[in-house]
Amino acid sequence: MRAQFVLSETWIGLRRNLTMTIAVITTVAISLTLFGAGLLVNQQVSEMRNYWDQRITLTIYMCNEISPTQTCQENGAATEEDRQALEDTLNGLPQVADVRYLTAAEAWQDFQERLGSSNEALANAAQEGDIPDNYRVQLTDPSHYDTVRNAVEGSPGVDTVSDDQRVLEQFFGLLDGLRAAALVLAGVQLAAAALLIGNTIRLSAYSRRRETGIMRLVGASNFYIQLPFLLEGAVAGLIGGLIAAGFIVATRYTLLTQIEDWFQFDVALGTGSLLYVIGVSLILGVLLCTITSFLTLRRYLKI
Repeated sequence: MRAQFVLSETWIGLRRNLTMTIAVITTVAISLTLFGAGLLVNQQVSEMRNYWDQRITLTIYMCNEISPTQTCQENGAATEEDRQALEDTLNGLPQVADVRYLTAAEAWQDFQERLGSSNEALANAAQEGDIPDNYRVQLTDPSHYDTVRNAVEGSPGVDTVSDDQRVLEQFFGLLDGLRAAALVLAGVQLAAAALLIGNTIRLSAYSRRRETGIMRLVGASNFYIQLPFLLEGAVAGLIGGLIAAGFIVATRYTLLTQIEDWFQFDVALGTGSLLYVIGVSLILGVLLCTITSFLTLRRYLKI
């Protein structure tokens, strides 16, 4: 009987303030969608970082006859002794996991394979011999990049050392900025949702002040009086979370899938990551509405 009464009071409250309830649900859905999108982008960036951390290589270009740097012009093309000394240095570094040498012909072929389909004009403009022979160095940890670079830079026969990691850091910095912007916007929306929830609960309690007064006179506890209002907030938060879950799934299979197609790498988020984001969003929506309702009742209504 008590459970039926609480549920009926909850339904009455939702129905009486239907417009405000819809506004709360909409605001919660939008804010949780932005929050979930921020979490998805965060996980996508983490997946991409892990992907590249395992594949980042330090490329050491050797001097050849057309190298434009002053060091190469003064000392000439790299000799076999220069290459052997460089290999010994690299193999002696604990930060180096693997070293692979590419001749000028192999480097040109690799360049053609990498850009042949995406930028044919640039690939055709490069002639064999334009790209010098080089060493592809796999690191045990990307954080050791500067250590290895300092150890080989300026060695005899070394032209330049590529800084691929800094290029990637600029890209990841852009993604981090987008993620932060989404989370900040979601926070603003969540604050707006909390204010709307508080106003809705206050109006609902005011419209039922006679019922709550009678319940107090007959000895009902504060929690029993507050429970219908708390359930109103929880229901609004749950519905908003479910709507947001639909938008989060759509974001995963539209926006993030498009990003994966752009880069053509196996960095897709799994179902587990998607379910985690949806679960966090649903729990946050219910807790936000329930806690806001509880604080509103205690502070303003003095039940």
